[in-house]
Amino acid sequence: MVGCAVACSSLLAVAQDYPNKPVKVLIPFPPGGPTDVLARLVAQKLTENLGQPFVVENRPGGTGTIASGAVSKSAPDGYTLLVASTSSHISPYLLRNSQIDPMKDFTAVANLATLPFYFVTNPQVPAQTLQEFIALAKQKPGTFNFASPGSGSGGHLCTEMFMRLTGVRMTHVPYKGAAPAVQGLIGGETQF
Repeated sequence: MVGCAVACSSLLAVAQDYPNKPVKVLIPFPPGGPTDVLARLVAQKLTENLGQPFVVENRPGGTGTIASGAVSKSAPDGYTLLVASTSSHISPYLLRNSQIDPMKDFTAVANLATLPFYFVTNPQVPAQTLQEFIALAKQKPGTFNFASPGSGSGGHLCTEMFMRLTGVRMTHVPYKGAAPAVQGLIGGETQF
């Protein structure tokens, strides 16, 4: 995840009066997901340590491109920051008319966290191991749905690769973030 903690440290070395006004921290996903939670924790500490508000603003949609686009068009002065995940940087390459080039439009300033991908099932799925799930899904091709935080997200692409490697067929159900995807899984809208 690209964050703001080191950005502030770097900018302090250049400009001793940074920040001298509130800093906007954009999150490309809805509240409650891992990126949002992490950003709020970091923003709180930066506010306490630097004496200016670091205001978290969620701008979900477009698989992260709404927030990313806003940051890419902002002045490169350190007052509009993006806390992003791999999804925010993958999606522009998957979208036909994207105006964002993650390699040119952004400078990574900190890795705030490294999060693993993991597979979980709804408790109603009668499988206790990944091997049991694969066998069950192969017996019933196309009957299982899998949740992801959105089309083109790391979770989506990882599961597509999993299906390709195992021969399992499931239907993708994209949600608008990790928190809604987990809710869909718990609620039984998806099984994986």
